[in-house]
Amino acid sequence: MPTTTNDYLSRMVVDGTDRAAWLAARRRGVTATEVSKITDQSKLLEAASKKVLGDPFTGNKYTQHGVDREPVIAAWVYENFGIESSSALFHADGETRHLATPDGVSVVDGTLLLAEIKTTKNGWDVIPDNYMRQVQWQQYVLGAERTLFVWEQHENFVPIAAAPQHMWIERDEEMIAHLINVANHLIAEIIRRQSA
Repeated sequence: MPTTTNDYLSRMVVDGTDRAAWLAARRRGVTATEVSKITDQSKLLEAASKKVLGDPFTGNKYTQHGVDREPVIAAWVYENFGIESSSALFHADGETRHLATPDGVSVVDGTLLLAEIKTTKNGWDVIPDNYMRQVQWQQYVLGAERTLFVWEQHENFVPIAAAPQHMWIERDEEMIAHLINVANHLIAEIIRRQSA
């Protein structure tokens, strides 16, 4: 359920400053990134394999660009919306295996708000479905009402505008219920594989 207090802080798993600890903690549950990519049974089985065997993907020039630009964009978010940058990993209320690391978290005027930051070489008229799922999962885990989704378009890794684009994404209980179901099926499959 949405929260208007700082009770989400009691559910912080790691603060994110120690990347090795953050990665280790993420392996013990299902994250927003993982659940956002599961659209069918084959994707669920693929996600379970990566959880059990490890994910060989360690990044590329696009992910590195996002890492490099995130602090700059996060500073813009704070200046314009008062949402502080965060690298902390949180678990959901009552479910320690449901995890999320939003890019920004703050209580503003009594409402818990999140921020999610992306860089892209594509222009978006509509937020891609996987990112909508990622945001809804983060709202569920933190208990947030809404998320400021911010994206910076680039051409050959050079931002095309002075300021990023943004839009508010409201909480969607129906999508959250679906994602919880998906995550629980993924957890069951991981446990099955680990005990086989």
